[in-house]
Amino acid sequence: MTAMRPEQPTPDYVPGHDLLAGKVVVVTAAAGAGIGAAVVRRALEEGARAVVFSDTHERRLAEAEEALAAEFGADRVRQLVCNVTREEDIAALLDAAEEFGGVDVMINNAGLGGTDSILEVTDETWNRVIDITLTGTMRATRAVGQRFVAAGKKGVIVNNASVIGWRAQEGQAHYAAAKAGVMALTRCSALDLAPHGIRVNAVSPSLAMHPFLEKVTSPELLVELKQREAFGRAAAPWEVANVMVFLASDYSSYLTGEVISVSSQHA
Repeated sequence: MTAMRPEQPTPDYVPGHDLLAGKVVVVTAAAGAGIGAAVVRRALEEGARAVVFSDTHERRLAEAEEALAAEFGADRVRQLVCNVTREEDIAALLDAAEEFGGVDVMINNAGLGGTDSILEVTDETWNRVIDITLTGTMRATRAVGQRFVAAGKKGVIVNNASVIGWRAQEGQAHYAAAKAGVMALTRCSALDLAPHGIRVNAVSPSLAMHPFLEKVTSPELLVELKQREAFGRAAAPWEVANVMVFLASDYSSYLTGEVISVSSQHA
């Protein structure tokens, strides 16, 4: 019988060090309390000139913009409703970044999960998960890559994958396939864009705890998932955001085509 892993305490929040000083950052799926929202906050703390963030939930977006503007200044934050299944929404999001001089960093965080046995999953559910999680990431990568090349800008793209793209889990065939696709997309698009000085990397988190996840996941499953982790606990969203910010910064100037596991569950 495997011994229970003791739950290690979450470390203290790390202050910013201007890793993104002067950069314009665009983040998708960032109106909630998860990784996207944590990346927006961390980018601002790391000195980003501006952060343009999006989601499909108009009310939460407006509330997030109001709170961030009060803390960091209204001239540094913009929000826009964006559905990554629509090219025109992605174009509008990137257009919004032009107000600040154009996007320098694209954080592709949008994704859709769920639990469905392969025996029961419908084409509609499968296609929706793939369209948002994988094809949406491709659309945003293609759109921002084209803008980087046209502007002669050595921009950065950071994608959000998942350890489930490496390992098997019941009921997750659609999500795992999508996230494995995000990993492959990251590696291949990195080679396509490298001649232009554009970097593409991804993070692969496991369990990042936030209120919505806690609400929709059973306590028993949360305990099981935490026990799979070396520290016996879930990551805080800002711990994943820290790695994304590192990949977006000049400190990772020689990294491209990499998928960084923010978890002990590489496989």
